[in-house]
Amino acid sequence: MTDEPRIRETSAIDEAALSMLYAAAFPDEDLAPLVKRLLAEVPDILSLVAIVGEEEERAGHIMFTPCSVEGSERRVALLGPLAVAPDRQRRGVGGALIGEGLIRLARADVSNVLVLGDPAYYRRHGFGPETSIVPPYPLPPAWFDAWQSLALTGSAASPKGILRPPAAWLSRSLWCP
Repeated sequence: MTDEPRIRETSAIDEAALSMLYAAAFPDEDLAPLVKRLLAEVPDILSLVAIVGEEEERAGHIMFTPCSVEGSERRVALLGPLAVAPDRQRRGVGGALIGEGLIRLARADVSNVLVLGDPAYYRRHGFGPETSIVPPYPLPPAWFDAWQSLALTGSAASPKGILRPPAAWLSRSLWCP
């Protein structure tokens, strides 16, 4: 048995396993409803699952939601949520999911990927502070460094404007404590 994850797009057979994965990875948050809603409502979402072992354990999951930026024609995506099973963390599963997602998004001509997450983690994957694209809700000052982006198309600058995600992301609790 190899620990190297196989990454594929999610399907309906993953739904129960993803609910359990998010509950284990985030015991203090209930992200499963967001995942289900994004899968049901956003037709072009990129949703990837990392499979390990002969039992096809779902070791990790990531989503990239297509969004727009007010006043720009460029295509952008919002990374999140990302979950890795607690017993598979720090083994490269999250990085493999991010890497595969970025490759697929670059092929689809997405110019920038945004994330609201741990700067120490996401900077290891090439993300940096984002100041041109404004999140849909004001962030608390302690979270300013958590708003990050990565340019995929070689463009030096992000488009300027307010991020316009699909309705599933328009809950203030997803952006602010």
